[in-house]
Amino acid sequence: MPEVEEVGEGDPADAVLENARRKAAAANAPDALVIGCDTDVVVDGRALGKPADEAAAREFLELLSGRSHEVLSGLVLLGPETDRIREGVARTVVTFRTLDAALGRYLSSGEWRARAGGYAIQGLGSTLAERIEGDLSNVIGLPLALLLELAPELAP
Repeated sequence: MPEVEEVGEGDPADAVLENARRKAAAANAPDALVIGCDTDVVVDGRALGKPADEAAAREFLELLSGRSHEVLSGLVLLGPETDRIREGVARTVVTFRTLDAALGRYLSSGEWRARAGGYAIQGLGSTLAERIEGDLSNVIGLPLALLLELAPELAP
């Protein structure tokens, strides 16, 4: 995947969609269907991004502890026809348990590295969540329901 400069400011839904556009465009594959996706965790209207270090991961997870947050994914499909662009934003609400001893164990695992919001729901991070409302695949990082809505031809 080509590296792109990501948008981090502004409305979180607009930012994930713009980042997905940039990722899809950076692939520069006009004869193929290109999927660009960007996922972030949003709490109190603020996109958290990926923690820079363990202290930032602790701050993110303490902020999420015992409350709900949104996971937003921007999804963009390009081509192969140059005028065929399909895009959308998926939203899933995740409610975390109150994190106490689990927080230290999770941080020690290192799973938080390079993860939006500092957790990976498909791994040990699943133990942090109490409830998920919406598409679990969105929280993992590729919203399959939205993908099939935008590109029904991909369904089996």
